[in-house]
Amino acid sequence: MHVYERHEFTMPQRLHVDHEGNTLLLMPCFIKDYFATKLVTLFPENPERGVPMLNGLVVLNNGRTGEPIAVLDGLTLTALRTAAVGSVSIRHLAPNDARAVGIVGAGVQGFYQAWLACEAGAITDVYVYDLYPEKTSALVERLPQVIPTVTLHRAASVEELLKRTQIVITATTSLDPVLPDNEELLAGKHFVGIGSYKPAVREFPRALYRLIKVVYIDTDHAVEESGDLIVPLRSGWIKPEQVVTLGRFLSESKNRDEAKRETSLFKSVGMALFDVCASRLVYENAVRKGLGQQIEL
Repeated sequence: MHVYERHEFTMPQRLHVDHEGNTLLLMPCFIKDYFATKLVTLFPENPERGVPMLNGLVVLNNGRTGEPIAVLDGLTLTALRTAAVGSVSIRHLAPNDARAVGIVGAGVQGFYQAWLACEAGAITDVYVYDLYPEKTSALVERLPQVIPTVTLHRAASVEELLKRTQIVITATTSLDPVLPDNEELLAGKHFVGIGSYKPAVREFPRALYRLIKVVYIDTDHAVEESGDLIVPLRSGWIKPEQVVTLGRFLSESKNRDEAKRETSLFKSVGMALFDVCASRLVYENAVRKGLGQQIEL
């Protein structure tokens, strides 16, 4: 995030193509010594076919010569870097006494968000809710692989999840808010919004925007992409000056303790900068440990 705030990168606007309800994204970015391009597809009906909604590849290139030096699994890389960014917001914005995390949406991203959220604080319990109970059960059964000491719960409803948690992460593709329009259930919590990646996609109700002073975002173009920002701004629920990048908050804010005492929202839409930084980290670690497979071109 500090690289973003210092503008130490070159990142063209990503190519966003919608076709028959599906989405293709082409995301290039240059940083010092490297550049990467991610080709990613988002097919919302894939879970019904037994296929992940998100698929893709990342190609990492040598920044000095342009040579391709690594091909990485875009699905895993995207899931990890997105969850890592969400966990940063939890570390700096969630209440100090937060011990329970709620996951709304039990897909691939739900797994990684739950995992890395538990790395960001002293989490003892995770509650999972999905419209499809079988998906909730599948996630609860899988999570002990990565968070074996955390107690896992199948929430019977979103309302139950909200009553029992202080951190709530939404990772759905819903067109309508997945949380109730009830200030009492929403107050005092930290929310991480992952799912809304189009203007028509929303996860949060109007009541949440009446509670928050600031909406934290990962990148400035989020206000043009996500319905969880476009609709509140257009409707006057929040003002443009209330939207601040998390990187700016971390660089400039002297009132972090005060932010932890407020109802807070971090909205992530992702950007190619995260992909190239994560790819560099994976590549350099793999080279150091002698991992990976050499491919002759």
